[in-house]
Amino acid sequence: MGEKGRMWKTYLAESAKVDADKVANWTDALDVLLVFAGLFSAVVSTFVSQTFQTLQIDNHEVTSYLIFELVHLQRASMDGLPSSSVPKSPLSPYMTYHPTSTASWVNGLWFTSLVLSLTTALIAVLTKQWIHEYRTSIELGTYRERGRIRQFRFTNLSDWHVPVIIGLLPVLMHVALGVFFAGLIILLLSL
Repeated sequence: MGEKGRMWKTYLAESAKVDADKVANWTDALDVLLVFAGLFSAVVSTFVSQTFQTLQIDNHEVTSYLIFELVHLQRASMDGLPSSSVPKSPLSPYMTYHPTSTASWVNGLWFTSLVLSLTTALIAVLTKQWIHEYRTSIELGTYRERGRIRQFRFTNLSDWHVPVIIGLLPVLMHVALGVFFAGLIILLLSL
């Protein structure tokens, strides 16, 4: 059981086999999750960019109302009518705008979905970095030193609950998907 003992050599060989299988499964799962999170974030961003406009006053509509009022004022002037006879535009660039509750809910849900999706991607990338560090080969030192470093990394991986985090990432992505669909349903019901 010395520094170069057979036990440490066997330990390193067996742990390398176990680690290779475990890490390969984790890496595959994280790769699939990263692709899905990236595509989903792109889709949600497209929806958000379109519906975000409903949270602000529509300047085109305001302009149309003001032009319509201006045309009526010119006609009244040409007909010799007082300008007070022309009804004022219901919209003005200085009025305070309050978005509909549907617009607020849909945008709130979709922004939440986007944040959850991006958070999933960030945590997946960080987890892949942890796994990469875990798998980094240890070439220097005796078999005992290498075995102890490997065990230290394995213990820290467990202490940081990396397997649990990897298991929860798909759940977080499912929540993001559910929140997005809730916003989509609210939008469709309001049409």
